[in-house]
Amino acid sequence: MASKPGILTEWPWTWLGNFKYLVLAPFVVHGTYTFFMSKDESQRDIVYIIIFPLLLSRMIHNQVWISLSRYVTAKGTSRIVDKSIEFDQVDRERNWDDQIIFNGLLYYIGYQFLEQAHHMPWWRTDGIIIIALLHSGPVEFLYYWLHRALHHHFLYSRYHSHHHSSIVTEPITSVIHPFAEHISYFALFAIPLMTTVLTGTASMASFAAYVTYIDFMNNMGHCNFELIPKWMFSIFPPLKYLMYTPSYHSLHHTQFRTNFSLFMPMYDYIYDTLDKSSDTLYEMSLEREAEVPNAVHLTHLTTPESIYHLRLGFASLASEPHTSKWYFWVMWPVTLCSIMITWIYGHTFVVERNLFKNLKLQTWAIPKYRVQYFMKWQRETINNLIEEAITEADKKGIKVLSLGLLNQEEQLNSNGELYIRKNPQLKVKVVDGSSLAVAVVINSIPKGTSQVVLRGRLSKVAYSIALALCQGGIQVVTLGEEEYKRLKAKLTPEAAAHLVLSKSYASRTWLVGDGLSEDEQLKAPKGTLFIPYSQFPPRKARKDCFYFSTPAMITPKNLENVDSCENWLPRRVMSAWRIAGILHALEGWNEHECGNMMFDIDKVWKASLDHGFCPLTMSSATESKN
Repeated sequence: MASKPGILTEWPWTWLGNFKYLVLAPFVVHGTYTFFMSKDESQRDIVYIIIFPLLLSRMIHNQVWISLSRYVTAKGTSRIVDKSIEFDQVDRERNWDDQIIFNGLLYYIGYQFLEQAHHMPWWRTDGIIIIALLHSGPVEFLYYWLHRALHHHFLYSRYHSHHHSSIVTEPITSVIHPFAEHISYFALFAIPLMTTVLTGTASMASFAAYVTYIDFMNNMGHCNFELIPKWMFSIFPPLKYLMYTPSYHSLHHTQFRTNFSLFMPMYDYIYDTLDKSSDTLYEMSLEREAEVPNAVHLTHLTTPESIYHLRLGFASLASEPHTSKWYFWVMWPVTLCSIMITWIYGHTFVVERNLFKNLKLQTWAIPKYRVQYFMKWQRETINNLIEEAITEADKKGIKVLSLGLLNQEEQLNSNGELYIRKNPQLKVKVVDGSSLAVAVVINSIPKGTSQVVLRGRLSKVAYSIALALCQGGIQVVTLGEEEYKRLKAKLTPEAAAHLVLSKSYASRTWLVGDGLSEDEQLKAPKGTLFIPYSQFPPRKARKDCFYFSTPAMITPKNLENVDSCENWLPRRVMSAWRIAGILHALEGWNEHECGNMMFDIDKVWKASLDHGFCPLTMSSATESKN
């Protein structure tokens, strides 16, 4: 919001929340009914019914730009501004679709009142020429002076400062303005459209093309990576006066007092407001190569819906913990397409970049879903993808690669040991993060606890937790004879004295892993605290018990470019397995942590605290669950 919000700042339908699209419903229903049900041929107008598909295409167009921009800037190729994007910017820009709803309303109302807008032809060349000329002349000229006026302190503090709150722009930053500003912008862009309507030269092609042009240029100018090749300006030098570049407009957001033009820089040249560094920044951005991080976290997709929660998906969803939404059912065709793409696309992709102290961090994702990790016929493919990612990291000189989620599954690759055996010459250190996961779980147990129940599939983390607790004098209760035997075989005789086989469910602290059933949860006493040691949280069956987070910690404030949540974790909370890789790089530990290898738990825990990571409290762990 602007520093001193003026009148007409809020959108009229803000109070509707996610139901704001209902304002279009009467027009969509009426248009559909008259086209398909009307017996009067003159009432059946394709122009009226095509407005809604045009609005949908604009949303898809914007989303493609968002995903592309986030992918390219995460890699670092041709990135313009290095500063970070945080949650406050994502929250500020989550209403980017309001302007599409606003335009849709005006299109529908305009159609109702303008007879000349009815039964437009598909194509008219003269109308397209008129729109091009009117945009280059009056629209660009008037916008330039409107924009300069918006930078006057009176209007800037009340309106335009909201847009300039984003120093590092994303494509959707282009349409983040107060309602009053959008009214003025629509009035400008309506000049060519209304002229063609009133002169009888309008066509559906000219309308759609002009609206798409505006969206394309707006998104491109705010995408924060340079993509306009030099050869375009070499072939046609005057083009630099007729088309701006992302780096050109980026300077307006970093310098504020230069590069005011809309899409055509000619008025900055005419009125001497061109930033002198425009050409230099353009060339530097084009030449910038992909960034080589110090540490990489390798994760994978979880559910089919998780594609929307990726940072490359819907920005607003990615900024919140992963929860299922009712409207995902409506989007099943898109979900199905994304599943098909992940089956076809056989390479890891960059999801996110972060900066912590002097470390450059990236998150890569394997294009496989959780369910595929349990399919025997998929194991070889998945292992090959993980191995390719490790060898690629090694070739790039990356120091550490941590294995997240099921990429370190024991049955899949023996907690990562498979890759070390196959590639003994690896310089990149492969980390499964088990030591920190154990430390986090142990330090999540309430002080004064003398007995815990250990339940769920036994893993490397589970064995290490049992050993540490037994050595610390805490009684570990198992409910199955087979589990008891397997755990006892791993413990020293002294530690095994604190391992108990029992049929009692009296303990109120349960350490749980994969395979915990709902029936077992129902047997726990009221008020039981369930602390997962697994990668995935258990399915909650009790409302009268407490469910702690999967092993994770709160990140330090100086961890930069954090604008998305890691799966189901709250904001600025990171899984222990991901943090372990960062600690490995920060501390310069020169050995792998995979297979049966475990680091000193106290040493790892101390390192995490020394670097500013904080333990989760019960309130922060459950904040996103309630």
